[in-house]
Amino acid sequence: MFKLQTLESISERSHKEFATRTSVRDQALGQARQLTRHAAHTIRAIHRGEVENAQAELQQAGELAQALKKDLVKFPDLYYAGYTQDAIKEFTEASITVAIIQNQDLPSPENLGVEVATYWNGLAEVVGELRRRCLDILRQGYSDEAERLLGCMDEIYTQLVTMDYPDAVTQGLRRQTDLVRNIVEKTRGDLTLSLRFQLMEHALIDHTRRLNEAE
Repeated sequence: MFKLQTLESISERSHKEFATRTSVRDQALGQARQLTRHAAHTIRAIHRGEVENAQAELQQAGELAQALKKDLVKFPDLYYAGYTQDAIKEFTEASITVAIIQNQDLPSPENLGVEVATYWNGLAEVVGELRRRCLDILRQGYSDEAERLLGCMDEIYTQLVTMDYPDAVTQGLRRQTDLVRNIVEKTRGDLTLSLRFQLMEHALIDHTRRLNEAE
């Protein structure tokens, strides 16, 4: 038999549940925004050569990432929500970008405390930052450092193409992999062109020197 009292009791419990979840969600959104901001500041600082600043920003990002994981342990649906994982992906990208630019060991998903799919999507986005770094270097001329970074980009792509699983499992990694391929090839072309220009410049300088010596 339908009893109004029973429904009112269910309603009261539901209000408490919804209120709690809303409060937790609002806090998580705030943390995610802060995390994204610190990750962006980390990448900006490392590109500017501000290593200490980058490390400080990255540390704050890491603390926020761990706080999100801890605070949402009882709310897995909120932890795996798009806004949370997107923020953690940005942290992953920043961590790996700093490590590669500094020529340090590559942090693993376990090191960072992030989900595997989020890690690989963050790693895919690192390639764009490495291209940016390469172009900054090439403005000063071809260098071995640019070649090293291209090698890192190549290796990332090589591993990405092996992650051939459904998008529902990898969070859309296949599309990211396609973008990475294009970025790597464009960067390879830029490095090749820069090297050719440098060789031509050296040849021209050498030719001019020989002409001057012959006079």
